[in-house]
Amino acid sequence: MIILLSFALLAGAGTALSPCVLPVLPALLSAGGVGGRRRPVGIVLGLSLTLTVTIVGVAKVVDGVGLGSDPLRDVAIVVLLAFGLALLLPGLAARIEAPLSRLARLGPRSRGDGFRSGLLVGGALGFVYTPCASPILAAVISVSAASGRSIAIAIAYAIGSALVLLALTLGGRRLFERVRTAGRGPVLQRALGVVMVLTAVAIGTMLDVSFDQFVAQNIPDVNLTASLECSSAVTSRLHQISGHRPKFAPANGSSACRSGSSGLRVAPANASQSTLLADARSLRDLGTAPDFTETERSFNTPGGKPLTLASLRGRVVLIDFWTYTCINCIRTLPYLKAWDATYRPLGLTIVGVHTPEFQFEHDAGNVANAIRQFGLRYPVVQDNNMGTWNAYGNQVWPADYLIDARGEVRDASFGEGDYAQTETAIRALLAEAGHAVGRHSHPRDVIVPSEEATPETYLGTARAHGWLEEPKAGVHDYGSPPSGALALNDFAYSGTWRIGAQPATAIASAGIDAEFKAKDVYVVLSSAGERPRSMRVLLDGRPISAADAGADARAGAVTVTRQRLYTLVSLRQDERHLLSLRFAPGISGYAFTFG
Repeated sequence: MIILLSFALLAGAGTALSPCVLPVLPALLSAGGVGGRRRPVGIVLGLSLTLTVTIVGVAKVVDGVGLGSDPLRDVAIVVLLAFGLALLLPGLAARIEAPLSRLARLGPRSRGDGFRSGLLVGGALGFVYTPCASPILAAVISVSAASGRSIAIAIAYAIGSALVLLALTLGGRRLFERVRTAGRGPVLQRALGVVMVLTAVAIGTMLDVSFDQFVAQNIPDVNLTASLECSSAVTSRLHQISGHRPKFAPANGSSACRSGSSGLRVAPANASQSTLLADARSLRDLGTAPDFTETERSFNTPGGKPLTLASLRGRVVLIDFWTYTCINCIRTLPYLKAWDATYRPLGLTIVGVHTPEFQFEHDAGNVANAIRQFGLRYPVVQDNNMGTWNAYGNQVWPADYLIDARGEVRDASFGEGDYAQTETAIRALLAEAGHAVGRHSHPRDVIVPSEEATPETYLGTARAHGWLEEPKAGVHDYGSPPSGALALNDFAYSGTWRIGAQPATAIASAGIDAEFKAKDVYVVLSSAGERPRSMRVLLDGRPISAADAGADARAGAVTVTRQRLYTLVSLRQDERHLLSLRFAPGISGYAFTFG
């Protein structure tokens, strides 16, 4: 435990030195640069307290560490605005400090001016201090807050961050003192007040979240303590307290602590049993498969009863993590359906684990509709709380884990492709289980993705990229459609939209123009109340023709009802075009994908 606490302390310190701290650093330095000597201590203490409370579960953190819910962010914005205005308006500062001094008797009144307001500002910053997630902190937030050990690790992590942040704050304060001694104190105070106000505005417009996402996507190895966290001493103790042993990870190395799937040559369709048995021996034993965890509804099971791996013992099991609006997942379904039809009688059971990406994908009715639409006959379980996803240490959609008849994971594949290799592994494990494997599957309606297609993008603020004007939370009028030509992979809003973290909802004269290169274009849409609403589809400024239209585009328009992936464009080959969409009010868009 001492080793784990020590590494948690170091991980917290490393987090405070990473680029992810930059969104709150201006406010931290500005707040600590004024007031009495104890104000920096109050700020860092307040930040550490709210960070610790958030980590151990009060704010139900699920997507990171230290990020509170929207109401808590709103509180932080109000506090930062108030403090910034107080720096700009000295009379307001006295009014803010007076009630705080009545609420608490912390620290001496002389030379400790600002400690209480520092606590308040630091507490607010703690709700938006979003450190880069690390294995240590991920383990802490995945276990119960009732565990004394998890609280101790959270405190150690917070202390590590606090020490570095305090050093930064005190260093900044010393620099500010030089400015004051030069007679620039009032100017400095107003400048710091402006910084605080701008920080509040940045948080209110989600710029801090966008920055964190940019860091995660564009700065490799941003976690300065990754090598420590991936040491055997740390990982073994993390597994002991979390109960979630991360055994499997994509072979592209996106997780530094785990290895990828095993390789396997592709066996011919007429491979003999002895050849398949030899293939089975080449598959490594990756560890015992975790059971289905925290699942909800079950589909295509007798009486809708939950599945357990124990009930499937003796059969080869393929666990497929998917979500019904993910085009990459959809393109794998023809192979899964073919394997189910061919090898189920021989001892294979495919289980789809539906782990949602968007909020509406949590709805059991939507999942049931998707299962019917895609014609899936194998069992599917809902994993709304990501319990099974986390038990496998999964990171991507789609992901497939192949389990042998003894319950051991023998192969894992991530993303699209390698279907022949996966089928060879299925056949090999069936042969190992004593089944005579003769037939070979024949997938139908296979969609081959383009290798040069425009990358996917999202319409909300959470993961948007490629937009001429970056989407910002709230209601915005983007004006008229762009008059000039767009560059390849550029997207542009027009008209009035209500932009959220995930969806963007059309309000009036709403449109989107995009210059794309692909064969197929898809977009996830929904309509308020599932009432039919129309969206016009134009290709190069004209209503899309029947020859180029996707399955959902008829007579130049798409009728949007329930929440799902809609196919807008289906060309004969990869081509570059301008796509223009004109939305009826009440239609919400989530994500574009291309293939």
